Amino acid sequence: MMFSTWSSPNPVLYGTGFSKSTGKQLKKLGCKKVIIVYDQGIKAAGVSDKIIGYIKNAGIDVVEYDGALSDPPDWSINEAGNLARSENVDGVVGIGGGSALDTAKGVDILLSNEPPINRYFAKPSLPPAGDISSLKPLIVLPTTAGTGSEVTPGGAVTDTENNTKENFVCPVTLGIIDPELTVSLPPSVTAFTAFDALSHSIEAIVSNEPNAFSELFGSQAITLIGKYLPIAVRDGGNIEARESLLLAATMASMSILGPYCNIPHDVGAVIGIEHHLPHGIAVSSALPEVLRFIASCVPDKVKLIARCLGAELSESASPDEIGEIAGSAVRNLMDEAKLPKLRTFIKTKEELLACVPKIMETQNFHFSPRAVTRADIRDILSTAYDT
Repeated sequence: MMFSTWSSPNPVLYGTGFSKSTGKQLKKLGCKKVIIVYDQGIKAAGVSDKIIGYIKNAGIDVVEYDGALSDPPDWSINEAGNLARSENVDGVVGIGGGSALDTAKGVDILLSNEPPINRYFAKPSLPPAGDISSLKPLIVLPTTAGTGSEVTPGGAVTDTENNTKENFVCPVTLGIIDPELTVSLPPSVTAFTAFDALSHSIEAIVSNEPNAFSELFGSQAITLIGKYLPIAVRDGGNIEARESLLLAATMASMSILGPYCNIPHDVGAVIGIEHHLPHGIAVSSALPEVLRFIASCVPDKVKLIARCLGAELSESASPDEIGEIAGSAVRNLMDEAKLPKLRTFIKTKEELLACVPKIMETQNFHFSPRAVTRADIRDILSTAYDT
């Protein structure tokens, strides 16, 4: 019997057009003045103006912070938090991809806790996380199908002093998932973000601390991504594909609640910050090689992943064969989605391998089904760079 822990996420409204109810939902939560957090891309696409209109039509005052950045630096969260505090807002709305939503979560922490956000990094050596019992209502509206931040009780922030990615705790009050908000997403960003969700799902399934839901949610998410990502890349206006990818991203994040991420996200956390890679590329860059690496320890789980991606395997396939087929299935999806190679962003293999010591200092390797050495990470990254 499997003994496991799984925390149910916050409520979610899912469906085309649901973003129009944002003002109504804020009213239900008692909000009278809210800060809207988004980035310049969301502004240019006209998405933020639509949501702000829905909120104002409900009679709620709006303060805007349009400076959300990728891999949000601590100073930007502190800046947005200071604005929210000075304006005495009583709610927060995040619109955008994972970085904008993480910025909104950081703002919510700072509305009820003294700045800076750096005080609340989730590390044993630092003070306890902020008081989350008095947080203001937080509604998030994802415009990408990747991080699943709408159902995860925390965020990620760049510690600019130490050039590391850190985490903090902040639950969401309500997620509103509207596929209409994703139809203008470029093919490249559609692919980047979907591979973040794919990584979540795979890492949840193979984790050495799985729970009763990780395989259920993770396998369905992988199946949806394998089927619908190529369609969404070719035809961004395909609502069925957009709906399916958003559902996959949400389920992928639900699958990782408990098992936690492992090798791919540990690698991505470092190379993403060091070389300024899009998060989805950073965390999935070594995914095929990781599947080959761990197949000897969890062949049945890797076989499931391969089959979810449409690969055919015989029942008598060896662990090495399973790892090779699963890795190739992921690589084929990368190629079909036109995901850029690592060497597009990092000039030399030596620059990539220079990240190995920092990768070995990351926190989640113990969730890997196979123990990892420095030599293993070098081999994985070297092969990933050459492929």
